[in-house]
Amino acid sequence: MNPGPCYLAFEGAEGCGKSTHAARLADELGALLTRETGGTRIGARIRAILHDTEVTDLADRAEALLTAADRAQHLDELVSPALAAGRHVVSDRTVYSTLAYQGYGRGLDVDELRRINGWAIGHRWPDLVVLLDVSPDVQASRMHGRELDRFERESDEFHRRVRAGFAAMAAADPDHWVVIDADGDLDTVYRSIRSAVRERTGL
Repeated sequence: MNPGPCYLAFEGAEGCGKSTHAARLADELGALLTRETGGTRIGARIRAILHDTEVTDLADRAEALLTAADRAQHLDELVSPALAAGRHVVSDRTVYSTLAYQGYGRGLDVDELRRINGWAIGHRWPDLVVLLDVSPDVQASRMHGRELDRFERESDEFHRRVRAGFAAMAAADPDHWVVIDADGDLDTVYRSIRSAVRERTGL
């Protein structure tokens, strides 16, 4: 891939280290670091609803539409202007999290979610997705002792479906996805990420 302005996504299950590694890569590349949901002022208000543990009656379709709204705002306000200005973008989660969480996790139609979200983001999908795959045992150890949000409190079966969903998407589109074993220590995992990004994008 020609190292022009690149839209890089970090995806994965809870506790996989996305936020840490996205920040490290963005700093090294001088890229715009952002996140979904909540990367914009409007998105932060949407995120507050989505992650609030006191929200117990949110319909699955409503949840999916809220995430799509966040992403529409995010692309319009942050991602597209940065890319147009020639700046790389590194995002902690993107549209694929909706397909994994609301699709594979909640059981909503993945193809329908892809269509709705494709429209929401103006069909500007990430150039490369770095999937940090963490085993259930390591995930559980990393989540232990921390205050969990609404998604993190979901059942083990829900998180199993989410992980399987990410794996299925990566397997179906190897040209745009790279899978990194995220069970190791931070420096070891980051070296694998950095090597893969350099190999796949030239950055």
